[in-house]
Amino acid sequence: QVPLVESGGGSVEDGGSLRLSCAASGWPYSTYVMGWFRQAPGKEREGISCSNWSGGSTYYADSVKGRFTISRDNAKNTLYLQMNSLKPEDTAMYYCAADWSTVVAGCEVVGFGYWGQGTQVTVSS
Repeated sequence: QVPLVESGGGSVEDGGSLRLSCAASGWPYSTYVMGWFRQAPGKEREGISCSNWSGGSTYYADSVKGRFTISRDNAKNTLYLQMNSLKPEDTAMYYCAADWSTVVAGCEVVGFGYWGQGTQVTVSS
């Protein structure tokens, strides 16, 4: 059973917007650090945005700062990523992840033990 399910990916043109969702099931994820990661073909998976349980502590990679916004609705066990001003270089498979023992700072891949299956985002020029 996959505890995290992403949705909302798709194909958009340069400058477009998408909103990703990550639904958690079977776990009280409200106390977990959660984050969004992406992996482009031939590249390593990278952390792009993470949030603590309250949303009061967040991290954004420089490449998405000012364009992407992370949010969470703990009552719905759902994590969101609003992506605006998308660029072709944002094209990747996007994953959400969660863990109770990690930290927001740095949004490191190695800190997360629970992963979704991913949703594809493609931005055309």
